[in-house]
Amino acid sequence: MKGERVELSLIGLFEEADSLSTLSGTTPGETVALLEYLLAICYASETYPKNAREWRRWVEEKRSLDQVATWLADRPDDEVWDLFHPTEPLGQNALLAPFLDQRGAGPAQLVIEHVGDYNQFFDHRHLEHPAPLPVAEAFRAMLTQHVYGPAGRARISGKETLGPTITNLAIGRLSSRIRVVALGATLGETLRLNLMPSAEHPGEFNRSWTAGTQPRRGFRTKPDGRAVSGPADLHSYLGRSVLLRPTPEGDAVDRVLLGAGELLDLQPRHLQDAVYAKMPDGRKKPLWASATRALWRDAHALYAGVANPDTPGGVDKGMDLYGRLALFPGADALPGPDGPVSRSINLWAVGLVAKQTTAITWVSGVFPFAPGLGADLHRASKRGSEIAEHVAAALGKAAYSAWTIAYPNPKPADKAGQIARFDARGMHWEATEEPFHILLDETVAGEDVHESLLDYASTVRITARRFLTERLDSLPRNSQGSQAQAAALRRFDDEMTHPKAPAELQGEPA
Repeated sequence: MKGERVELSLIGLFEEADSLSTLSGTTPGETVALLEYLLAICYASETYPKNAREWRRWVEEKRSLDQVATWLADRPDDEVWDLFHPTEPLGQNALLAPFLDQRGAGPAQLVIEHVGDYNQFFDHRHLEHPAPLPVAEAFRAMLTQHVYGPAGRARISGKETLGPTITNLAIGRLSSRIRVVALGATLGETLRLNLMPSAEHPGEFNRSWTAGTQPRRGFRTKPDGRAVSGPADLHSYLGRSVLLRPTPEGDAVDRVLLGAGELLDLQPRHLQDAVYAKMPDGRKKPLWASATRALWRDAHALYAGVANPDTPGGVDKGMDLYGRLALFPGADALPGPDGPVSRSINLWAVGLVAKQTTAITWVSGVFPFAPGLGADLHRASKRGSEIAEHVAAALGKAAYSAWTIAYPNPKPADKAGQIARFDARGMHWEATEEPFHILLDETVAGEDVHESLLDYASTVRITARRFLTERLDSLPRNSQGSQAQAAALRRFDDEMTHPKAPAELQGEPA
């Protein structure tokens, strides 16, 4: 809680969960993968609420997670938690052992962000880099592969190993959508907030491919996704067949073999944190990560689940993550003996942008949430996004107006580059994120949403017009340049007062 970074064992994490602020991974995806693993252990130890009412009590009363630490410490001797065990390696597939030395690659293959495009170098030398990967880093990278591994072809021969489909890497369980985590004040509170209530058996914890009674797929033919046996199974599923080779000293990994893993038949109850967005054809699907569209522009989707519990993916009429968060007392709750204390929670959204086997970037954003203010946050974020979208469209039209005068006889091939000269949309999007988050913070603080939106719209409009003016400064100081500049500014101003423009841009409440 003092801001220091420390390394702890799994047992230590649960013993000190309420004195630790958060997990700190190398990337957002690694942090999510670690949280997924900790949640799986909670379920495996049968430390989880059975219904939404019990879930709320667990959070409000700060239910201890010592039971999880005790469960881990009491594991029987024949239940091995060893990354390099010969027959039950933790999180791995020991069936790959006969092929590891000859078919494996350097440990870079294990790290999603390091692999790159397999065609980057035709001889794959970048994957053969001999530098060993410390054991703790390799363990965390392996967990990230299970959860976020991108689709593609593995560098392993199916004919000479376990079967032809071992080479077909399926997309990880969270790779195609945004994962939303409710962040509490401590790691313990974060875990309790994200423990999905379940009345069913927790299912089997996937300690190793060759351990337990869970039936595993073969690799002769492509299987259908198997049913999820429970939340412990869901959060610990082995999305990759992977095997790690230790260095002689045993403190690092020097070789990795990676192939296809398990496929799950996911149901709506397994996506209780998902938020939904419309596709161009009108269908809704879980919100996905984009390299060009910042997450804050879709923040209203996160709040929609609380403002309207009947969104797609809701379980038992709104008892998904957002429906449960709405159970907490609102901002008008009385403190102390007269009533429960209102709490403030952050929603952390994480996604991976990948093109086939290549990870492009991680996208993430933190959005405030306060119980009782879901409708206000939804309205503020939705209007804030609409205002920003309208201003961006106005900047695009203004750039076009300048272009038509500055380039009266353009070559078709030069059009895009010429318009880009006057296009300030990139500057606008980058500069609008901070005012947008200020808008949300003011809403959480109980400020009047009408007034906050008016201030936000004024800031965005004035800043965008300044950016446009700066882009137009490159025009020549002659009649043609002056006409182009005047036309662009006039078009921008007209768009701000257009009947279809958000009312806030005209200084009026919506």
